[in-house]
Amino acid sequence: MTLIRHEWSQGWKSFAIWTAAIGFFIVICVLMFPEMEGEMEGVNDMFSSMGAFTAAFGMDRLNFGTLEGFYAVECGNILGIGGAFFAALLGTGILAKEEREGTAEFLLTHPVDRSWVVSQKLWAVMLQILLLNVSVFLMSVCSIALIGEEISWRSFGLLHLACFLVQVELAGICFGISAFLRRSGLGLGLGVAVSLYFLNLVANISEQAEFLKYITPFGYAEGADIIADGSLHVGMVLLGMGFAGVGIGIAYWEYCRKGIA
Repeated sequence: MTLIRHEWSQGWKSFAIWTAAIGFFIVICVLMFPEMEGEMEGVNDMFSSMGAFTAAFGMDRLNFGTLEGFYAVECGNILGIGGAFFAALLGTGILAKEEREGTAEFLLTHPVDRSWVVSQKLWAVMLQILLLNVSVFLMSVCSIALIGEEISWRSFGLLHLACFLVQVELAGICFGISAFLRRSGLGLGLGVAVSLYFLNLVANISEQAEFLKYITPFGYAEGADIIADGSLHVGMVLLGMGFAGVGIGIAYWEYCRKGIA
């Protein structure tokens, strides 16, 4: 727990900024819905005629006139992209920073095993991701209660769960990458998140590229699919968690064997 507390003391400001920013934009979107509700029929017609752009974001399968459809696109993308960036940045930097900041020599001279260090840092990453999602979920619930709208709480909960799992997968992958880095890998982490996001857009546009949904975590976090099916795609979720597990396993293997600078 000592190292987890240390990581929290170093990262709580970044955590607070990301949580506040994501939560703020989601709350603003929800509070705007009653004012926009009457105009949503025209918005639906407009989006239905935008071809590939409509398909890329699943807007052809959602009704913007309901809070459920509006929330899935607007708020789902805010949490999906923002949370993914936070998880990727957190995962990529957590192991590499010890060598980058010159603190590895101090940390590893203590009577602790390297695998213990990796485990503590992994728990620190997952704890921050969990707290961010719980905080954003509560802010979303409060904002929906304020406007007095009805929403399918099953779909709402599944959407938030899917975004959390996306972040866990990205954090696991980037955690594995972090074990190989000696300097800042923030750009690399963002690159991984952005690349996987655009792979999902390509999969939505082209039927020939639908297989990409099994590669990118955003494939099982599509708001349109979650609302239509009322469930998550179990196969994609399990595959995604498998990718996260491989990344974490690689982190243990590499960090426990490499020469620390």
